[in-house]
Amino acid sequence: MKDLKGKVAIVTGSSSGVGAATVKLFASLGCHVVINYNANASGAEAVAAECEALGVETVCFGGNVANDADCVAMVKAAMDKWGRVDVLVNNAGTTKFVDHSDLDGLDAADFQHIYSVNVVGCYQMTRAVRAAMDANQEGGAIVNVASTAAVTGIGSSIAYAASKGAMVTMTLSLARVLGPQIRMNAVCPGFIEGDWLREGLGDEKYETMMASNRKGAPLGVTATPETVAEAILHFVTGPQVVTGETLIVDGGRHLMQTPLMRR
Repeated sequence: MKDLKGKVAIVTGSSSGVGAATVKLFASLGCHVVINYNANASGAEAVAAECEALGVETVCFGGNVANDADCVAMVKAAMDKWGRVDVLVNNAGTTKFVDHSDLDGLDAADFQHIYSVNVVGCYQMTRAVRAAMDANQEGGAIVNVASTAAVTGIGSSIAYAASKGAMVTMTLSLARVLGPQIRMNAVCPGFIEGDWLREGLGDEKYETMMASNRKGAPLGVTATPETVAEAILHFVTGPQVVTGETLIVDGGRHLMQTPLMRR
């Protein structure tokens, strides 16, 4: 779809960060949005107010994508209000910050929790929205928010990197079976400026990591929620013959091969 005006998008994990930037960008183009949150209701309501000020309608939906019933209910909420879903952005994610050398810092429960959101949640949301998109004459577009951790093996923890690698692989698998009605692609951000990494790393390490990533990137920049949102939009409104692809968004930092922690 080239034009988002009057379309409907569900963006998981959109009360802050990349998700919030994405729904606001979509809203600026006339797209109605479902703003999903797990715990941050006030953040979701604030984002909804900004979107509605742009002239679109919103639904705030509290739910955990690791729970299949919540995924089904989220799609139903969109269908009940607008009768269509055109775009899904699987952005909800979680991690545990553990140095990769600390193998005792992760256990099976950590892997299962991270995978339940980052991988299973992505799958469940895709399954939940499939019928609505198949019934849509214009089809649909799904964008998965993975990470450079998926292709470099770095990131906030080994469990996180593994989960994002699984998300990228799943993007390939699902792109094959969802066509021709639905296109699925993935974006892989590197270090993303903002509260998520600052809170996980602490102020001092956050500033050090950001400076290192900028210095090591050919473009001399790190990603922001807004630049990642632009990459997501590219897969929605850009070339309509693209599916199963992955776009790295990190200023070229991945080219340098230095094992620095990124999102």
